[in-house]
Amino acid sequence: MKIDSIKVNKIKNSRGEDTIEVEMSAGLFSVKASIPSGKSRGLNEAVVVDVDKAIDNIEKIITPQIVLREISDIYEFDKILLNLDGTENKSNLGANTILAMSIVFLRLEAKAKGESLWECIRDLSNSTIQEMVFPRLFVNLLNGGVHGNFNLPFQEYMLILGDGSSVVDFFNKLQEIFEKLGVVLKEKFDDVQMGDEGGYSFKSTGIEEPFEILKDLDLGGPSEIGIDVAAGEFYKDGVYEIADKKYSSEELLEIYKKLNEKFNLVSIEGPFAEKDTISFAKIMKEFDRDDLIVGDDLTTTNPETIKKAIEEKLVNAVIIKPNQIGTVSETLEAVRVAKESNLKIIVSHRSGETMDSFIADLAVGVGAYGIKAGAPSQPERMVKYERLVEIEREVKG
Repeated sequence: MKIDSIKVNKIKNSRGEDTIEVEMSAGLFSVKASIPSGKSRGLNEAVVVDVDKAIDNIEKIITPQIVLREISDIYEFDKILLNLDGTENKSNLGANTILAMSIVFLRLEAKAKGESLWECIRDLSNSTIQEMVFPRLFVNLLNGGVHGNFNLPFQEYMLILGDGSSVVDFFNKLQEIFEKLGVVLKEKFDDVQMGDEGGYSFKSTGIEEPFEILKDLDLGGPSEIGIDVAAGEFYKDGVYEIADKKYSSEELLEIYKKLNEKFNLVSIEGPFAEKDTISFAKIMKEFDRDDLIVGDDLTTTNPETIKKAIEEKLVNAVIIKPNQIGTVSETLEAVRVAKESNLKIIVSHRSGETMDSFIADLAVGVGAYGIKAGAPSQPERMVKYERLVEIEREVKG
């Protein structure tokens, strides 16, 4: 494939911050990609550069090297980008710069092959899926931590919907749940705000109160609750501070055990700070093998850090965020490493999102166990759900 032209523009993400959108053309095809940004970031995430520098890098460094050049596939393309950057953490060109180029090229590759994006991803990842699998919806209904001004102790309180066979029915159910939750919260609290990821946020110092609210929703059947603790955000000098109280790692583990007994937590993401690996190992031993202990800041979509977490038995599931690592090919390698050790894959958005629906195709293409796309309240989140519904219609007709 020969790229004819590249254009890059500055746009706003869901937090009103600047990010980049890239348009790439080849022959009759023209496609776009835009890049989200995270507020809660792991120490080992690839480096993000200033938006003006990213634009400069695309126009002055990358474009002259790839326009009118014959490139066979995404693996060759990503290798060119990585060689141009020349660093382990993408600090020269920036992970945001590189990922925008990587995703937009993959979209162009899919167009050239006459495939849907998810089909192209499935082929590239050498998926061995026998039946079509749709990701379960890990829906962040209540926002806390850095996503909700620490109104709630933990960063995300999620309901987990879906059974792997469909998205449409569960998406419709999700919208009903979100509307009902809004009514309940506005009757109970004077000040109900919206967090970064579109979920509700209200002031609460009690650890159990958000769980009680979700548990008491009449959903017409059993519900599963998951949390993203993002414990590194309130970890300092060896202790965890929650609602003005300090807890040791052992005490925090006891809190999780009590919450699990009372509310049946099926997924706990980031239960401890990424440096507190001893506690990750402990919670893996303490919890049922079917409960998900999920790595995010600990694993950062990096094949090497995922391998280390596997070797040390720290998690049994991982978050996949392409902008943590910076290229499509490295993201697919991270998925491969995780799947080879039977870790569950949960593809995730970021708190500063765009109207790009890439992660929906990624989740379906790699056969992810779940997807985190936020609450159904912001257009940047809804476009991911709508794309999942569209893919299901493509598949089932």
